[in-house]
Amino acid sequence: MELSDEQVAVRDAVREFAREEIRPTALEADGEQEFPEAVWDGLAEMDLTGLTVPEEYGGYDADPVTAAVVNEEVAYGMLAVATALSVHSLATSCIAEFGSETQQDRWLPDMADGRPVGAFALSEPHAGSNPAEMSTQAKPDGDEYVIDGEKQWITNGERAGVYILFAKTDRDDPSTVTQFLVPGDVDGLTVGEKEDKLGLRASDTTSLTFDGVRIPAENRLTEEGAGLSAAFHILTGGRIAIAAQSVGLAQCALDEALSYSQERDQFGGPIADIQAVRHKLAEMATRIRAARLLTRDAAGKRAAGGAALEASMAKYFASETAMFATNEAVQIHGGYGYVTEGEVERLYRDAKITEIYEGTTEIQKRVIARELLE
Repeated sequence: MELSDEQVAVRDAVREFAREEIRPTALEADGEQEFPEAVWDGLAEMDLTGLTVPEEYGGYDADPVTAAVVNEEVAYGMLAVATALSVHSLATSCIAEFGSETQQDRWLPDMADGRPVGAFALSEPHAGSNPAEMSTQAKPDGDEYVIDGEKQWITNGERAGVYILFAKTDRDDPSTVTQFLVPGDVDGLTVGEKEDKLGLRASDTTSLTFDGVRIPAENRLTEEGAGLSAAFHILTGGRIAIAAQSVGLAQCALDEALSYSQERDQFGGPIADIQAVRHKLAEMATRIRAARLLTRDAAGKRAAGGAALEASMAKYFASETAMFATNEAVQIHGGYGYVTEGEVERLYRDAKITEIYEGTTEIQKRVIARELLE
């Protein structure tokens, strides 16, 4: 589980950027519900927007463990930024793994530089945990596809310049789900208003409506019917990214609690001297370490080509750890933890989404049980 010298150097560089450039913007970005574009440009300058882009296209081409380390450190600064980066990386991964050479030449160099931003359009209003029930259709029409339907909960929905879309070529046949590349400026595509969310408020989450959108057949990324298997393959890496982000968020909550408990005086001394508070800190630290090790184990397995079981274990445990750690941080801060001027209130609100997106906790348990039984 030890990092290489190169991985340590990457971690330290991203850690410094997260603490000095990302975190100071977090409260304002959250309050105004606006994504900090200057931070995104900074990530691009560090080559992190090309995290999953091959080197021949100007990307960083990070191995899964390094990618997990980057996600953890960015999430320490602000989960909304880490989420935007991981979804952008899902999009570049799809193009890198399934795209033609022409598609890769067209999109990956610019995406590695941060623009256009990528989005991953899988979920629908009535098809979240079970994407096979999607109703969006990409109907073949000569040398084009005509797309009709709606997607929901799309991260980077407003900012994106390219969408990785999953749609059925036959609306009534779940075996026809196929993966497509849709530019953001096509006619007939409408981006909905940003969702007003509990947490992750700086991230733009929108719906997408496709009304007779026409794309050329060469924008298809997979063979017809191979879309779901491609999505599940890519989402295994996505779940490791969310696990890593959960660890970073939890670590930030622990650091805030450690600092506050040594500064806050009650009953004649700092509350860090109170045994009940010490026990909270001890359990937070232990769970975070366990979550980090699970995440790095999953990333290592991913590098070897597998990791469906380990990714779900890591995502399940790390997201629950994020909820636990942020809840305890609020409790340690007392009233100061409940007001919006403080850091831990935002962390607490942000943590909940980690148990929901990229597959809910219940879906992760289902995957784990399936893998064990098989």
